[in-house]
Amino acid sequence: MIGSFANGNPTGFNRKDGAGYELLADCALRIDKFNPNMAARLLGAFESWRILEPGRQARAKASLEGLANAELSNDSYEIVSKTLGDE
Repeated sequence: MIGSFANGNPTGFNRKDGAGYELLADCALRIDKFNPNMAARLLGAFESWRILEPGRQARAKASLEGLANAELSNDSYEIVSKTLGDE
């Protein structure tokens, strides 16, 4: 369900207040503990964060940086670090 939200509801996921990014980051972090592959796939929704307007970019980046500093599986960490590293 969270994947459908992040990938199929751009208005909700890309809210100005960043709540969609925070929701995905929180869910992915929880899912990562028991299903790293699923969490990594979910995190792919952040791949286009650079095309957003500056305020949304900052909020998406903050969520990604929070994930990068969390205890993630190798799969999820790889997605997060590649997404951030493309700067």
